Amino acid sequence: MIKNSVRHFKNFFTGYNELRAQTYTKHSMVLVDGNLIRNNKETTTGISSRAFNSGAWGFASAPNMSEESVRRVIKQAEHNAQFLSSKKTRKVGELEHISAENILDLSTGNKKVQDKEKMEFIKELDNYILEKCEGLVNRTLSYVSYATNKELINSEESSYYTYIPITIIFVDLVMEDKEGMPISLYEIFGGTGEYEDNFGSPEELYKKIDELYNCLKDKVEGVYAKSGVKDVILDSSLAGILAHEAIGHTTEADGVMGGSIARDYLGRQCASELVTLVDFAHTAQGKQCPIPLYIDDEGTVAEDVTIIEKGILKGYMHNKESAAYFGVKPKGNGRAFQFNDEPLIRMRNTAIIPGNSRLQDMISSVEDGYYLMTSSNGQADSTSEFMFGVVKGYEIKNGKLGKAIRDTTIAGVAFDVLKSVTMISDDMSWESAGFCGKKQPISVGMGGPAIKCKVNIGGK
Repeated sequence: MIKNSVRHFKNFFTGYNELRAQTYTKHSMVLVDGNLIRNNKETTTGISSRAFNSGAWGFASAPNMSEESVRRVIKQAEHNAQFLSSKKTRKVGELEHISAENILDLSTGNKKVQDKEKMEFIKELDNYILEKCEGLVNRTLSYVSYATNKELINSEESSYYTYIPITIIFVDLVMEDKEGMPISLYEIFGGTGEYEDNFGSPEELYKKIDELYNCLKDKVEGVYAKSGVKDVILDSSLAGILAHEAIGHTTEADGVMGGSIARDYLGRQCASELVTLVDFAHTAQGKQCPIPLYIDDEGTVAEDVTIIEKGILKGYMHNKESAAYFGVKPKGNGRAFQFNDEPLIRMRNTAIIPGNSRLQDMISSVEDGYYLMTSSNGQADSTSEFMFGVVKGYEIKNGKLGKAIRDTTIAGVAFDVLKSVTMISDDMSWESAGFCGKKQPISVGMGGPAIKCKVNIGGK
C-alpha cells in the first residue's frame, strides 16, 4: 500500500503537471494434476511525473519514491516537456481545466485469509475434481490476484486515491474423444475484490464445477459447426468481446486520428437501432462496474461515454489531448498500467445496453443456428474486422438447443454484425478477469446482454 501522500509535492510544480505514485502487486499459484508448479509474488512501486509545456508533453519516472527522487522526476518531466515543445510541429491545443477529488478503496472488510489457506482452498477444489470428474486426462487450477494502488495530484488541484483488487480462480479441464483428441473447456470464478470478497468455502464452487464438467462431456460428444453466415445468439461474454475489441478500439480517439473506420461513421447509422453501446465510468444499471473509475490518471472526472445510441455513432473516447484536438470535453479515459507508463486512451467498462427480450425467447426464434457462449481469444483491426475463437457453444435446431459444438471461430466486420442485430436480452453480466493489450496491458470490464445477430462461423 502507498503510505506517503504525493499532495505536498505539488509545491515543486512550475507549470501543468501530473504526479502519480503507484504500487502494483500480483500473486499467482498454478496446480497441474495436483502438482504445484507456480507460486509467485511480484510487486512494482514507483513515481511518475507528466508535464505539459507549450503544446507538448514530457514524462519521467523512477522506482524510488524518496523526496529527492520525486523532486528529480518532476524536474526531468518539465525539462522533457520544454525540450519536446521546441521540436514539435503539431502541438496540442489548450487543455480543459478540471478540478476534482475522489477516494476509492475496495479493500476487503472481511477477516484476511493467509496464503496457506488459499492454497488449501485450491487443493480442495482439485481433490473434488479428481474424485467427481471421471475420464479427465488433465486438470489445471490457477489462482491469480492482482491489485493496483494509486495516488495522483495535478497542478489543477485534481487528486485521487484508488485501490482496486481483482481475484480469480481459473479451472481448465481436458478429456479425450474416441479418436484420442484432447478436448478442453474452462471456467473463471471470482472477479473484482480481494480473495475474501470472492471466495468462502470450496463447496460453494462445486455446483459450478459440475456444470463445467457436464458441458465438457457434451463437447466431447459434440459436432463441428457448419461453416457460413448463420443466425447466432452471442452470449454476454462474446457480445462483450465484440463490443470491446471490434468496436471499442476503433472509437478510441487516437485510433480515429490514426484512420480507424469509426471516423467515417460519426453521426451516421453503424448498427441496428436496437443497439446502444456505452463505455461506463463506474456505475451501470444502478450497480458498480467491475473496474470503477471516478477520476482518471490525468485527473479528469470520469463520466460515461455513449459510443452508439440507437444505432447512431455518437462519439469517441478521449484523453485531454485528443479532446482538445476534437474540441470536446474529456470524460476520463486516460489510463496508465504501471507507474512508468504514460496514460493512454483506454476503455473502462464497455457494453451494449440490455434490451427487452428473454434469452429463451431469443433461442426459440432461431430455426437453424448456434448459441455461442465462451471465447478463447479475439482480435480486431482498425476496420472493425474481427476473428474470435469460440470454445463453448451449442446448436440451435427449431428453436431448441441441440448438440454441443467443438472449437470454432467467428469472423466478420463488427459494424456489419451490429447492423444485423434483431434481439437483445434483458439481462446483463460483467467480467473483469482479463487484461486489454494496447502498448500496455490494463484491467477492463467487459460484458453486457446476449444479442441475436448474423455472423460468419467456421467449420471443421
